[in-house]
Amino acid sequence: MPDSILPPILVELADRVIIANRRAGRTIAVAESCTGGLVSAALTEIAGSSDVFEAGFVTYSNDMKAELLKVSHDVLETFGAVSIATAWAMAQGALLNSHAHVAVAITGIAGPGGGTEQKPVGTVVFARAERGASPDKIVADMRHFDNDGRGGVRLQAALCALELLLPESSGA
Repeated sequence: MPDSILPPILVELADRVIIANRRAGRTIAVAESCTGGLVSAALTEIAGSSDVFEAGFVTYSNDMKAELLKVSHDVLETFGAVSIATAWAMAQGALLNSHAHVAVAITGIAGPGGGTEQKPVGTVVFARAERGASPDKIVADMRHFDNDGRGGVRLQAALCALELLLPESSGA
């Protein structure tokens, strides 16, 4: 059996994230929707990740986003699950429900269905929240990945989320 069943590019970036956050003395958490735990899986592929990676929340349904991460039903109904408002609330919820220093949230449309004209397949939203940061310091972005299949969208989204967990991305 191989050491990892995940794509090497994903595991290599997860390794960088663990090493960089360990050096920075930071712990991390993730709140995932469309990636379904892929970011958490990549982070836990790294031996010794438990001293950096604190928690992963997979909240696929809107009800679980609301229940576990305290995303307001008003936000979900007004902006939708795939929105900066929802991703930001998910990241805040991951911080609220952990002791992590930084949390990243991912929500999007991996396909093959579910897309709309406004939010086509490949639309993924990311947000990063840092404990103790000013509430007006919102780090969030909507990306439109190439629709190269469900796995391709999820991989691109996981890589982007891992990049956001690197300490040097904090100024983004």
